[in-house]
Amino acid sequence: MTSAFEPVHVAGATLSNRIALAPMTRSRAGQGGIATGLVAEYYTQRASAGLIITEGIQPSVVGQGYPFTPGLHSAEQVAAWREVTDSVHAAGGRIFAQLMHSGRIGHPSLLPDGLVPVAPSAVAAQGQLFTGDGMKDFVTPHELTGAEVRQTVADYAQAARNAVEAGFDGVELHGANGYLIHQFLAPGSNLRTDEWGGPVENRIRFAVEVVKAVAAAIGAERTALRVSPGNTYNDISEPDPQPVYEALVKEIDGLGLAYLHVLEHAPEAREATLTLRKQFSGPFVLNPATEGPTDHRALALIEDGVADLLAFGALFLANPDLPDRLRTEGPYNTPDPATFFGGDARGYTDYPTR
Repeated sequence: MTSAFEPVHVAGATLSNRIALAPMTRSRAGQGGIATGLVAEYYTQRASAGLIITEGIQPSVVGQGYPFTPGLHSAEQVAAWREVTDSVHAAGGRIFAQLMHSGRIGHPSLLPDGLVPVAPSAVAAQGQLFTGDGMKDFVTPHELTGAEVRQTVADYAQAARNAVEAGFDGVELHGANGYLIHQFLAPGSNLRTDEWGGPVENRIRFAVEVVKAVAAAIGAERTALRVSPGNTYNDISEPDPQPVYEALVKEIDGLGLAYLHVLEHAPEAREATLTLRKQFSGPFVLNPATEGPTDHRALALIEDGVADLLAFGALFLANPDLPDRLRTEGPYNTPDPATFFGGDARGYTDYPTR
């Protein structure tokens, strides 16, 4: 029986344990999408995780969906992230950059030069998002042309190269939670009739091409993908997700990726998770849906072989030394969402360790 505190081999390295910091938007970047000292402090505090997965980092200017989020598309951003990765490595940690193009989830007020959010199709998401000017309705996005789709794939690959230059151990491509890759996968947001839309084999094409382009740029062993089958977050409609994700995993499984990361949207998604787990031959990371708080009780999922690593979210915000607390089954600091967002909200660095 495998323990969560045993090492595991990922991305050409041996991780000290099987506990991962889940990617979570923090909105603490400085002007120009620059990672700040507070960002370095946050990740370094959590370096006892076997693997740190960063907040979503936009691979291009138009990929930004929220205020104060960091990028990896300029020399200044690369230099700032190098300070973060150096600090994490000095503390003994391993860190992957999550590349997240938000697609239609954004607003023109967040973008320069008259840009508007882009998407597979000109279908606005229902709902609102926070901007510097308060809450705003989502707008109808610009439908990417075929040439623009290919340029977006190239943007991911360049951002991955930038991540390696910045010292990251690898990259995770965010294909979950209703952002651009997920928008291509889902029939409710992808109404295209060209090679990028329509039947399953076309709707998975963008995800597959991004994975292959990044793997070619930095090596498959440093490339990972996160998905959330059936997740309706950000107005995603996936009435029959399982065939889509089985087809996607079939296409990428032979590449030798660092890992596949599945975010469960509900406890009843476990059967679908197990199907993908059996189908994917590499390391499998799970951000599980649990009844009640996800704490040490979830470690049984590793012991039972459901996952190779478990990703923890809110509990890791309130407990920077979470692996140690999981080992002793608590006690845990209680997460306070009011402290988690914004450049002056230091709650996630001020929680006490033992």
